Formats: sequence, structure tokens, C-alpha cells
Amino acid sequence: MGFIVAAVVIVIYVVMITKAIYVAKTAKDDSGAYIAIGIAGIFTFHMVENIGMTMGLLPITGVPLPFVSYGGSSLITNFICIGLLLNISARRKKAIFID
Repeated sequence: MGFIVAAVVIVIYVVMITKAIYVAKTAKDDSGAYIAIGIAGIFTFHMVENIGMTMGLLPITGVPLPFVSYGGSSLITNFICIGLLLNISARRKKAIFID
């Protein structure tokens, strides 16, 4: 059962990161795209680092797994990042062919 749950968690993270990259691609301006791709990079680094630590491939550090590991400041920071992504997504380009 642990393998299935771990696979589901990894799939959810991959979907979240690809959605963040999509938000970066469709952002209205360059600063929104930079913020969105930075947030995608943060989530990618935290996911890879924590999973690598758990499997013994990377050295043990204090990097938490977003939304799973215990820690108040990490959770608040992740919620702020998701809020930024939602704001950038809400203000993206609406029509492609309108000048």
C-alpha cells in the first residue's frame, strides 16, 4: 500500500509542477512568468531533494516535502506560493488573436 500512496503523491506533485509551468507559459507579462517558473523550480527542488533523501541517494538536509512534511513556516510559504500561482493564472492572456 505504501508504494501506491507514494506513487500517487509523486504524480500529484508532477501535475502541480506542470500546471505551474503552464501558468508561466501563459502569463500576461515577463515578471509573472518568472515568478511562476521560480515557484515551479522551488517545488521541483523540494520534491527531488526530499525523495532523494528518503531513498538514500542524496545527503540528509532540512528540506521539507511541500504540503506533507511537518512545519508551520514551510506550509505557510507553500500556500503563499500557490496563491501567487493562482493570481498569475487569473490574470493571464484571455484571447490569443486580439491585439
